[in-house]
Amino acid sequence: MCFKSQLSDPTGALASWSSNTSVNICSWHGVTCNSTRQPSRVTELDLESLQLTGIISPCIANLTFLERVHLPNNGLNGQIPPELGDLQMLRYLNLSSNSLDGDIPSSLGKSLARSSSLKVLKLGKNNFDGEIPPAVFNSSSLVRIDLQQNNFTGAIPQVPKIMLKLQYLNFMSNSLSGSIPTSLGNISSLLYLYLEGNNLIGAIPESLGHIPGLRALTLTTNRLSGEVPLSLYNTSTLIYLDVRHNLLVGRLPDNIGNLLPNIQTLILEDNKFEGKIPASLADCTSLEVLDLANNSFSGAIPPLGSLQNLVYMDFSLNHLEDPDWSFLSSVSNCTQLRNLHLMSNNISENFIPSIIGTIGNLSVLSLSGNRLSGPIPDSLGNLEQLTELYLRDNELNGSIPKSLGNCKNLQLLNFSHNSLDGSIPAELLKIPSLSEGLDLSHNKLSGVIPQEIGSLINLGVLNISNNRLSGQIPSTVGQCIVLESLRMEGNLLEGSIPQSFMNLKGIREMDLSRNNLSGEIPEILASLNDLQYLNLSFNDFSGVVPSTGVFANATEVSVQGNKRLCSGAPMIGLPLCSDNSKRTSKSLLLKILIPICALSAILLSCFFVVHLKRRRSKPSVQDFREQEKVSYEDIAKATNWFSTTNFVGSGSFGTVFKGTMAFDTNPIAIKVFNLNFHGALRSFYAECEAMRSIRHRNLVKIITSCSTIDPSGAEFKALIFQYMPNGSLDMWLHPKVHGYNNIKVLTLAQRINIAQDVSFALDYLHNQCVCPLVHCDLKPQNVLLDNDMTAHVSDFGLARFLCIDPSSATNSSTGLSGLKGSIGYIAPEYGMGGEISTEGDIYSFGVLLLEMFTGKQPIHEGFKNGMNLHSFVKSSFPDRIGEILDPNIMHEIAENNNQGDLIMQSCIVPLIKLGLLCSMELPKDRPEMGYVTDEIHAIRTSFSNNLSRDEK
Repeated sequence: MCFKSQLSDPTGALASWSSNTSVNICSWHGVTCNSTRQPSRVTELDLESLQLTGIISPCIANLTFLERVHLPNNGLNGQIPPELGDLQMLRYLNLSSNSLDGDIPSSLGKSLARSSSLKVLKLGKNNFDGEIPPAVFNSSSLVRIDLQQNNFTGAIPQVPKIMLKLQYLNFMSNSLSGSIPTSLGNISSLLYLYLEGNNLIGAIPESLGHIPGLRALTLTTNRLSGEVPLSLYNTSTLIYLDVRHNLLVGRLPDNIGNLLPNIQTLILEDNKFEGKIPASLADCTSLEVLDLANNSFSGAIPPLGSLQNLVYMDFSLNHLEDPDWSFLSSVSNCTQLRNLHLMSNNISENFIPSIIGTIGNLSVLSLSGNRLSGPIPDSLGNLEQLTELYLRDNELNGSIPKSLGNCKNLQLLNFSHNSLDGSIPAELLKIPSLSEGLDLSHNKLSGVIPQEIGSLINLGVLNISNNRLSGQIPSTVGQCIVLESLRMEGNLLEGSIPQSFMNLKGIREMDLSRNNLSGEIPEILASLNDLQYLNLSFNDFSGVVPSTGVFANATEVSVQGNKRLCSGAPMIGLPLCSDNSKRTSKSLLLKILIPICALSAILLSCFFVVHLKRRRSKPSVQDFREQEKVSYEDIAKATNWFSTTNFVGSGSFGTVFKGTMAFDTNPIAIKVFNLNFHGALRSFYAECEAMRSIRHRNLVKIITSCSTIDPSGAEFKALIFQYMPNGSLDMWLHPKVHGYNNIKVLTLAQRINIAQDVSFALDYLHNQCVCPLVHCDLKPQNVLLDNDMTAHVSDFGLARFLCIDPSSATNSSTGLSGLKGSIGYIAPEYGMGGEISTEGDIYSFGVLLLEMFTGKQPIHEGFKNGMNLHSFVKSSFPDRIGEILDPNIMHEIAENNNQGDLIMQSCIVPLIKLGLLCSMELPKDRPEMGYVTDEIHAIRTSFSNNLSRDEK
């Protein structure tokens, strides 16, 4: 009852536990007694999966005859009571799948050391941390140790030879470091060893291959290196070997089939193995799973038709060949095969043989990325069990076989990036199981979209973009009510958007751009609450653009290239819509105002004549600050009424237009704020406050501001800046992202100069202003380039003065919807609620510096599993830095034969090092901006001297 008092029992599972002495304790739920002893003693406590919460009371140790404690899959928290170590008769302890934390009590470890009864210790799937106490290995009776999925750190303890009975050891998914102790090989009784998901380094000990009865070994997802010891391949009892996601090298033994005759699962994925796949693998007749993906295996794939038990085979991402399809022909004998992956190998310029249709039980087939040619064989329609089919990134031609309609279990089909022609077969669109995705993009398909597309009521992703499809969008698309992504861009579609699209309630992404669609943009699109990206650009839409729903955020919608569209607000690069309803009421007003305006014009003309005579020259952009405040009409005229031809770009809170004022021919940049966005008004005031107080040659120059109302009576805010003709740094680093193909690339000298310009700007903001200013949103989009390619830092909408109390500051970036920058450039401490500081800007500068010299954005799609731009660069620094540099830089260095190595060592390596230092995870590890500026200046000087010597 004391044990129960510390628990919460929401389901009433312990209702039978009562202090009523008339009820026998041994009949309580989960309680087992030893009936042979008088009086009876509690020997087992079994309370699995009862949703119990609370702590394990030390009172449990008073049940001194306990032999079995089984409490998994509950919500127990707190620490293991040390008193558990006093249970001398305990032989089984299972506390897994709870929320327990802290260290394993030393008393429990000592109890293990002196215990001769405990056989099973299961503490997995909790939150234990600290080091694994060595005493865990000091019991001669333990048969099973399971500490998986915790937060244990440090090295795996050395194992004494006292472990005479241990058969199962599981340390998976912790944070263990160091190397695998060779002493694990001393556990001669071990059958199963799981060390997956840690931070283990070094080589696999040869001693593991000397464990006589080892059946399963999992070393997945560590940082192990070197070759797999031959002794491990020679463990004939092994049925399961998984070493994927490491840094292992070497070749497989030619006689591996003789060494591992009983192997059932062999997974070597994502390492650096090389050489040929041994033909003797065909002798591993018990194999069920064979995964050699993402290595450097080469040569022909050997025939493996004798593997009658094989269910899963993955040879993707290697350099393998099958010149005469002998391998694929042999695999047709593998009657149990369900998954066959051959993606991204060298099986080039081959037709897909029709024999592939005889692998009757095949469920997943991937032949993508092999430059396969010819037609898709009709025999694929014989694979009635097929659920996923991947043939993307090949050179296939001809039409899509109608026989695929026989694959009634198909869930995902990807034929993208080929040269397929003809129409989309209606039979394909009648497969009711298609749910994961249908991708036919980047082909030469023509004709109309069949009405049968509405049969795909379970489809989540539909991509038929970049083909030659014509006709109207079928209204039946609206029947695909589960659709989340719809891509139809780059076709010849015409007509209007069907009203049936209102049924696509779960749609998140829709791209209909680059077609011939017309009519008005239907208001129903604004009612799709989950829609996060909408691209209607380069069509022939007309009328008013809706202003609610997805249209309220300019960053989520693109409508450029529709010349007959207009907008009620100047936020998406469109002209303002005329209001015909006001013309009648305005006519009377005009009759009154025209005479007054005429008289005013005469007086103003006289004033300007006198004023202009006093001036020696025409007012320039630099003198513009002295002019009267500009009006809404001035800005509207300057931008040709916010025409698409004047549209420069859009940001988080507004749109930028290029313009020219009537009394000055120099171009200006006008940033119009969309005050419908939360935080836009505060951003306007923040930028005004910042720009009012700072002046520097590497900061964008503000000319004036405009704060008024527009013709509809709505509030209007705009800032006018000096125009930067060479756009943003982002446009130069990633021209294809912005739709540019012919833009000139940045030279190495320009990159160094830009890095210095930006560092000068930040040094000024941090160290030379009376009140230090943190930019909070440094990124390539906010670095603008003038005629001379001099860099100017812009966009101070999130800037923050450090000497102003955050609670009273009008420009506090913490108030802007919690924003403190842009994804990829935000300092890690901001994501954990840290205070804004100059170190945050330094982190952003470090990322920007790495991006400038690698050409990769910090949100690059290749960065997965916790990798970011910093770790990507660090993994190759400094010895392999040439492998990750922007190819344009490497080309420039290659052309400079005399000074290439010198430039690499004296300029590029120091700059990359500086980028890594600035983007360190901890703020205290980042250098101060003054130091950064000095270092870049020294690097630039060295670079200039090298070039001068080369010219001489």
